[in-house]
Amino acid sequence: MNIGLYQNASSLNALERWQDAVSQNITSSQVTGYKRRTVQVSGVNAGEMLYDPTMRANQGEGLPAVSPQTRFGISFISGENQPTGRELDFAISGDGFFAFRTPDGQTAYTRAGQFDVQADHTLVTAGGMPVLSDSGNPIQLQAAQGRSLVVNGDGTIRQGDAVVGHIGVFKAGQLSQLSSLSAGTFSAGPAADMKPVDSPAIQQGYLEASNIAPLREMVDLVNISRAYEANQKLIQSRDDAMQKTLDALS
Repeated sequence: MNIGLYQNASSLNALERWQDAVSQNITSSQVTGYKRRTVQVSGVNAGEMLYDPTMRANQGEGLPAVSPQTRFGISFISGENQPTGRELDFAISGDGFFAFRTPDGQTAYTRAGQFDVQADHTLVTAGGMPVLSDSGNPIQLQAAQGRSLVVNGDGTIRQGDAVVGHIGVFKAGQLSQLSSLSAGTFSAGPAADMKPVDSPAIQQGYLEASNIAPLREMVDLVNISRAYEANQKLIQSRDDAMQKTLDALS
C-alpha cells in the first residue's frame, strides 16, 4: 500500500472543504450579521509506515502515518456597526443575539437587526418572522398615528410616552452549541444554554456588518489553489513511480 498516495488524497479532500468554506464567506460578505466560517486542519494518526521488511507492526518500529482532518467552526467576533438612520434597524454592541420565531414554532437567533412592522403591528425580521421579547413572546406595537418609535439601549420600546415592549437579547453559554441555519441565523439546542442578557446594549439606526474580510478570504483562496496543485503533482509523481516499477517487473 502506498500510504503517501492516500495522504495526498486526504489533503486534497481537506483543501476542497476549506475552499467551500472560503467561497461561502466571500459570497456572504455583504449579508447583515453574517459570521465567518472557519476551518481547522489537524493531523490524525493513520497507522504507521514500515519501510523495512523486518519491522513489526504495532511495535513502534515504523514511522507514524499522519493524515489531515478538517473541522468546521464559526467565528462569532462582532462585525462593525454601521449607521443607516432607519428607525427599524438595530445593532447589538457586545455579546448577544436577537431572537425570532420560525414558521415551525422554534426559536432562532441572529445578529441581523433589520426589522419591519406587519399590518397587525407585530415587529418582524426582514424575513417576516416575529421578533421576540426578553420573555420569549412576539412584540406587538401600537398603531403609529404619527408617533415615532424609539428604542433605548436596553431594548425598551417607546411610542410617544408609552412603553410598548422590550426587544430581547439572548446570550449563549456555549457558543459552540449553536448550529448555523442560513444568512447569519442560528438554532440553539438545550446545551447552548441561551439566557437573556441582563444589560444589553442596542443601537437604533445601525446594522451590524458581517465579520468577513474579503481580501483575507481571497488570499486564502490563492493559498488553497497552490497547495492543491502541489498535492496533485505529488500524486502524479507517485503514480508514475509505481507505473515504472510495474513495467520493470513485467
